[in-house]
Amino acid sequence: MFGITNGGGRVRARQAALAVTALLAVTGCGALGSASTSSPAGGGGLEKTTLKVSILPTTDLAPFWLAQDNGYFKAEGLSVDSVIAASGQASLTKSISGEADIAFSTYPPFFTAKSTGAADMQLVADATSVNAKSNAIVTVPNSPVKTVYDLADKKIAITAKNTASDLLTRSVMQDHGVDFSKVKWVLIPLPNIAAALQQGEADAAYLPEPYITQAAKTAGAIPVIDINTGATQDFPLTGYGATRKWVHDNPKTLAAFQRAMQKGTHEALNDRAQVEPLLVRFAKIDEDTAKLLTLPGYGSTLDSRRLQRVPDLLLQLGAIPKSIDVNSMIGPQAGK
Repeated sequence: MFGITNGGGRVRARQAALAVTALLAVTGCGALGSASTSSPAGGGGLEKTTLKVSILPTTDLAPFWLAQDNGYFKAEGLSVDSVIAASGQASLTKSISGEADIAFSTYPPFFTAKSTGAADMQLVADATSVNAKSNAIVTVPNSPVKTVYDLADKKIAITAKNTASDLLTRSVMQDHGVDFSKVKWVLIPLPNIAAALQQGEADAAYLPEPYITQAAKTAGAIPVIDINTGATQDFPLTGYGATRKWVHDNPKTLAAFQRAMQKGTHEALNDRAQVEPLLVRFAKIDEDTAKLLTLPGYGSTLDSRRLQRVPDLLLQLGAIPKSIDVNSMIGPQAGK
């Protein structure tokens, strides 16, 4: 009888041990009973694992492409699909409509949407700032424009009104006391501006890289003035945003996106050799241009004092009707 009872005890002990093992597997508790606080790779804990980001194929996207190519999104459990947009405003519209989760754009459309009530957007990651020679007003040798002071009543090509191209051009002219009230603004897509300058459709144009370098090669374009001066020096240029509702509903997914972008930005800042091949692949830039062009200033952290310059300039130039406090538009940031 004693032997039978003891054998039953061993059976019960084994069953109890198996039950504890199963419990640990379910709860994620360690041998000492401590719970794991980190989300596992492969999408554990994320509200959604497939993310759609509307983008523009420009040099500003290098950190994003690095995060994709180097597996930083994947390591966070994210599968990220790019949705190409024709402009910053079009990118923003894709986020508002739900076609994209996160939108890449120059900053003005985010603040214009907020001021008009078109959308309640939150900024979720920084992208670029103006760098020396990364954005400029350019002309061609046969143009009547030779200096910034010749711009007053000329035809100037920009992509659209109240965009970065428009606002930064007007700000630079204002800094130099040049009247922009009689300028004829010619709205032309960036890829067509070099040809428009050659054909006399515009006397000067705002261009960012890589279009500055490309226009120099194809049309002999030369800078009139660098945008990286005066009130627009180191000016915040592009970033990522999402609707407030999306940010509220997807905090873990957003944090995963932000961590991957931080790693991509670090790589872009420290290793140009990784950036150039991606510009050839994704921005459709030839290898020579990729080597020659000036990269923008990359960043991923949102600084409200720095970003306040954007709505302040919009207000000053009459692009929005009232002031906006940037702090009200900055979403949660991973690590803060």
